[in-house]
Amino acid sequence: MIVLGTILVTFFRLQVLGTHEFAIQSEQNRLRPVTIPAPRGLIVDRNGNVLADNIPGFTISLLGASRDSLLATLQRMAGIVGLDSARIQGILQSDRRNAEDQVVVRRDAPFTMVSALEERREAFPGLVIQSEPKRQYPYGGLVAHIVGYVNEITEPELRRGTIEGARFGALVGRTGIEREYDHRLRGIDGRRLLEVDALGRTVREIGIVPGSEARPGETIRTTIDVELQDFVERSFPVNGSGAVLAMDPRTGDILAMYSAPSFDPNLFVGGVDPAVWRAIRTAANNPMFNRALQGRYPPASPWKLAVASMALKRGIVTMQSHMPTPCHGGMVYGNRYFRCWRAKGHGDITLAEAIQHSCDVYFYQLGLQVGLENLLADGVQYGFNQPTGVDLPSEATSLFPASRAYFDQEYGPRGWTSGVTLNLAIGQGENSQTLLNMVRFYAMLANDTGRAPRPRMTLDRPVDRTGVPDLGLDPAHILQLRQALVSVVDRGTAVASRIASLRIAGKTGTAQNPHGDDHGWFIAFAPADNPAIVVGAIVEYGKHGSAVAPMVTRIIARHLLGDDPVLDRPFQLRMPADSAPAPVPFVPDSVRRGGAGR
Repeated sequence: MIVLGTILVTFFRLQVLGTHEFAIQSEQNRLRPVTIPAPRGLIVDRNGNVLADNIPGFTISLLGASRDSLLATLQRMAGIVGLDSARIQGILQSDRRNAEDQVVVRRDAPFTMVSALEERREAFPGLVIQSEPKRQYPYGGLVAHIVGYVNEITEPELRRGTIEGARFGALVGRTGIEREYDHRLRGIDGRRLLEVDALGRTVREIGIVPGSEARPGETIRTTIDVELQDFVERSFPVNGSGAVLAMDPRTGDILAMYSAPSFDPNLFVGGVDPAVWRAIRTAANNPMFNRALQGRYPPASPWKLAVASMALKRGIVTMQSHMPTPCHGGMVYGNRYFRCWRAKGHGDITLAEAIQHSCDVYFYQLGLQVGLENLLADGVQYGFNQPTGVDLPSEATSLFPASRAYFDQEYGPRGWTSGVTLNLAIGQGENSQTLLNMVRFYAMLANDTGRAPRPRMTLDRPVDRTGVPDLGLDPAHILQLRQALVSVVDRGTAVASRIASLRIAGKTGTAQNPHGDDHGWFIAFAPADNPAIVVGAIVEYGKHGSAVAPMVTRIIARHLLGDDPVLDRPFQLRMPADSAPAPVPFVPDSVRRGGAGR
């Protein structure tokens, strides 16, 4: 009677008192929630051309199960999906990290693979095949360093919570706009319910959980003009490395930003092949390195305008001032002979002529008159040791000494002389600038106020003029410097780049390079009397800025003059075959709209 009573009480507790609890458990075993990935937001240029799009794709997943059941299912489908032992172990690790959700087996699955699995669905308990938006970059490598790419979130990132709101298996931005605005592009995933049997096989789809529909991410509208970007790429040296950056000095809008060599972000969609990834990472020319934003180079002669600005601001010289020692190809300072780039010299010239002909001897003496302390203080004031604050990740901070203490720390109090002033005065020595920072400086010269808005990559970011560097010059001095820069193009070192229908102000530069041929600089803006665009270029191993200048002035003309039969055949500086590392052979060049990469 005691045993029978115990059984009856137990039955009553299970079947009557526990009905609701066990009914819920039964429903949970019968119904499985499945994530509905939200379409990622589009990235478009300033004219609405799509730079990052979504196209239909298929994702193969398995509902959470025991490790043994999951292993058996993966082994059965290995031949169809193309799984090796390493990939299977990786999937099992993923399952242990996220046992409550489905386990992603393959993203971006082709239709033939999906069809083969559907034909054998009974053999794969828990199989879930769903349509999932697949990222596509229509312009490929043309805008790779701007747009970036996406990849699956990693376990450490999930554990640390470094990417807010991201779930296991989510695609997150890794570089460029995809990373900077990932929180806005990602959207909000939805949830739907599947009914499964006791073996985990899908019986039917119940539907979307009320109130949990997938919400697409925002569309990000960039400041880029992709047609100008395309012209820049076609103009850039064949097999060359370096960067070009075009900016509107009135708003800070970056109109084009091209870094060469580039890479095709479509390679990363659905997971990059390990062999391809290793080859890209170890390539000598580093195609994933954004040379416009991260490359730091001696600013060379374009930096002479900073020294001229400092001297004018302090009243040390005027544009008609001469130096004590005329240029005869060099000058002696201490026990060293400092050369000018022109062996026969420039003679007795004014500051305006020194800018026009880029005379090193003049600027050696001008730097000494300004003084090392003032050079460093004004360089900091002009922002030469600060990031610009552009809305892109991984901007490198330019290198420039903040005070004499830098030299004491690097070389010891007696390990250096005031000769460092001469190197700084011509843009060499302890001074390494990014292309973006140098373009920002020339945008300051292009504004009558001597200040330029903070560079921006997206149109919905407000034009920001707060806390930006200031040249401290009156408008008359700025106009005089512009006139000197016009003389560089009209009669000076960049005369070969002159375009008759435009008044262009610019400065050439040749940056010393201990690893090979010198780098070529050219930065210019136009129209000189009311600048609407600033374009800067750094060509690694380009030898001379005068060789780079025609490319830059053609880019300016293309933007200001529009379509032109001559401009449709852009200037093409061809690099010597042995001047730089060869490009990575398997990384496709930019993908054109409606066509394949070339």
